[in-house]
Amino acid sequence: MADNNHLHLQTLTNSNSNSNSNSLTTTTTNHHSRRRRRRDKEDEDSFAAEGDAAEVWGTFTENFRQVQSVLDRNRVLIQQVNENHQSKIHDNMIKNVALIQEINGNISKVVSLYSDLSTNFSTMFHQRNEPLDSKSKDDTSQA
Repeated sequence: MADNNHLHLQTLTNSNSNSNSNSLTTTTTNHHSRRRRRRDKEDEDSFAAEGDAAEVWGTFTENFRQVQSVLDRNRVLIQQVNENHQSKIHDNMIKNVALIQEINGNISKVVSLYSDLSTNFSTMFHQRNEPLDSKSKDDTSQA
């Protein structure tokens, strides 16, 4: 009879052990599923961010190209102003007035382009961080 009780106790212990093991397996599986879904979502966000980044870099490249073009034009204008000034010819000195006005206008263009560049960068930075900000707010509200 003692052997039957021992066998019954051993069966119950094994049954409880299997139940705990199944519970642990289910919990671990659920945890991995949530982690996998979170990783998939992060991958999607990263892919979208890479597309946005390419667009942003394209915009920056175009703005810098425009700035460089205006600065190159100013270099040519300044050389012309110097040549006209050194010649001391009256007509060339009169031409310098228009050349200097163009240089001043070009400087304003460069300032405007850099201002736009700064605004675009700031806007992009804040838009890109909005999902992170809202995610951290969600995480703290769920805690």
